[in-house]
Amino acid sequence: MGSMDRSRRRNRLWKKALLHFALCFVVGFFTGFAPHSAATFFAGGAAERRPVRSIGILPAAPGDVVERVVEPGVAVNRSIVEIPSSVPAATGGNGDVGDDPPPDMEGAGARGPQAPSRRLLIIVTTTRSNDRFQAAFLRRLAHTLRLVPPPLLWIVVQAHAEAPATAAMLRTTGVMYRHLTFRENFTDPAAEADHQRNVALSHVEYHRLTGIVHFAGASNVYDLRFFDEIREIEAFGTWPVAVVSENRKRVVVDGPICHSSKVEGWILKDLSNDRRFLVTSSDVSSRPPNINISGFAFNSSILWDPERWGRPTSLPDTSQDSIRFVHEVILGDETKLKGIPADCSKIMVWHLYMPRVIPLPFHYQNPR
Repeated sequence: MGSMDRSRRRNRLWKKALLHFALCFVVGFFTGFAPHSAATFFAGGAAERRPVRSIGILPAAPGDVVERVVEPGVAVNRSIVEIPSSVPAATGGNGDVGDDPPPDMEGAGARGPQAPSRRLLIIVTTTRSNDRFQAAFLRRLAHTLRLVPPPLLWIVVQAHAEAPATAAMLRTTGVMYRHLTFRENFTDPAAEADHQRNVALSHVEYHRLTGIVHFAGASNVYDLRFFDEIREIEAFGTWPVAVVSENRKRVVVDGPICHSSKVEGWILKDLSNDRRFLVTSSDVSSRPPNINISGFAFNSSILWDPERWGRPTSLPDTSQDSIRFVHEVILGDETKLKGIPADCSKIMVWHLYMPRVIPLPFHYQNPR
């Protein structure tokens, strides 16, 4: 009986071995027909879900006009973000515009020269109601901003009634933008412009957009190197602006006098009768009455984290007036101002003074 049991065990072992061999043979046989790059096939879904890490420019796609209204005294809703689908942009989890992660600082020196700053530029442009040149100026400024290396966000503020036509134009520019509108009516152009700046700054504060804020007039002309310069601003920056008026044949230089990027005074000099830019002691003032709105930029974190810059949460009479708050902060401590470029020796921003032109109503006259 013992020999028969042993023989039965040996038979069962041989059967298991043959069955195992057959299974391995079948699996190996069919594996040979599988594609060599099977790993890429299964990784395709993960690749499609990979977040976009750069900002590209693609042809605009047609779409309906989307309008969002900013009501006074009400927090801006996150649905106000209007980024065209034709321009993909990476966004961080906190709503900030995303970008590539910062380079490794330890290995930067070994790899070569440091890469240029990738800080976000927040360009704010206000508009004027019933200005027949508005669309042309906005499109010209859009062509300039399109040449600026990303990341860049263009915030355009406009009255609600005139927004649809501008929204259609903005979708074709290839620039990442946000189009904000308002319903208030103004008779004073200066008050209307300040309200628009407050709308834009409230939007930046609410969404905590981290970057360098600059107010770019629609009629401004820029040296493209200017945008590289302001990306290096840590707190506040200022520079001279040339105000040009063709009708009046006048050129005025308005801005700081600097020594090694340190602001030492301010000038407002008329160069209409003298093309030589000579500055005397009589031309320099210790403090400016006001800074040209296109003549400064600042770190946007001052809007929601003012204590970081040694300031109270709000200054008297400025809690609902962000642009006034920014002016007070800049003029309050000139030691934090950085002159751009070094020594403020170049004019990189020109403001074209354009009188407000309102189209006249058309009256048909019967030739009879």
